[in-house]
Amino acid sequence: MMPDAMDMPQDRPLRALNRVLTSIDSVRNGRALFVLLGSFSVAGLLLAMAESSLVRNAGWWGIVEAGLAFTVAFYGGNAAGLLAMDDANGRARREVAEAVRDALSSAHRLLLVLIAALLVATVVLGLLLALLWLCRLPVVGPLLFGAVVPVGVAVLGVVALTAVAVVGPLAAPAIWSGLGVGATLRFLARQVRHRLLFAALLSAAVSLLTAAVAALVSFGVIAGGRAVAALAVLVVGVDLPPQQLMAGLFGFGLRSLGAAGAPAAQNAHGAAALVGGGLVFALALVLPGVVYLRGVCSAFLALREADTLH
Repeated sequence: MMPDAMDMPQDRPLRALNRVLTSIDSVRNGRALFVLLGSFSVAGLLLAMAESSLVRNAGWWGIVEAGLAFTVAFYGGNAAGLLAMDDANGRARREVAEAVRDALSSAHRLLLVLIAALLVATVVLGLLLALLWLCRLPVVGPLLFGAVVPVGVAVLGVVALTAVAVVGPLAAPAIWSGLGVGATLRFLARQVRHRLLFAALLSAAVSLLTAAVAALVSFGVIAGGRAVAALAVLVVGVDLPPQQLMAGLFGFGLRSLGAAGAPAAQNAHGAAALVGGGLVFALALVLPGVVYLRGVCSAFLALREADTLH
C-alpha cells in the first residue's frame, strides 16, 4: 500500500483535524457531564466502601463492591460516550435514561472487541517467542537471531502503536456508532493496514487537546483555590489552612492530610471546604473526560469517512 496521505485528498487530514479540535464544544454537553459525574461519584463511593470492607477483613464484600464500582464506571462511561457520539454526528442528544439503557445493551461488545484484540496480540507474541526459542539452536541460532531482532522490533512496535493509537481510542466509538463486534474488528484492521500513521496522529491530537483542557482546568482550580483560601480568612473569619482547601479541590480528605502531616481545621467550615472542594474536583475531572470522549468519536467519524471514500 502507498503511504497514508495517498489514500485521501490533501485537504481531508485538515478537515479531520478540525473535526477533532471542535470537540472542545463538548464542555457544553450537560447530559454527558451529568452521566460522567454521577458514574464517577457512585464508583468512588463504592471503592471507598470496598476499602472499608477490606480494612474490616470482609474481603468478599470488598471484592463485590470493587466489581460494582468497575461496572458503574464502565457502563456510565459508555453512556456518556453515546451522548458524545450524538454530538459528533450532529444528531439530537438522546435522553440520559435512554443512553444508560443503550449502554447496558451494547457495551458488552466493547469487552468482546478488546478480548479479541488481546488474543491477536497474544498469538503474535507467542510466534515471536517461538522464533526466539529457535535462536537457541547452536548453528543456525545466531543467524536466525540476526533476522528475528529487526522483525521483532518492527512487529512489536506496530502492535504497541496499534494498541495505543487504534484499538484503545477507536474501539469504543465504533461500538457507540452501532457497529457490531465483527464490523468493529474489520474497521480496526483496515486502519492498521491502510492509515495507521494517520489514525495515530488523530489519536495524538485528541490526547493533546484533552491534556490542554486538563491543564487549563487545573490552573483555574489552583488559582481559584488559593484566592478563596485567602478570602476565607478576611471575609468569613475562619483561619482555614490552605492545604485543607487544596486537598478538597484535588479529591483528598482529612485522613489524607493527617497522614501527610498537614494542618487541618476540625470544624464545620473545614468539613464544608472539603465537601465543596470535592465537588469542584469532580467537575474538573469530568470536563477533560467529556472532551476526550467527543474527540475519539470525531476521530472515528473522520476515519470512517476516509474508509467510505477509499
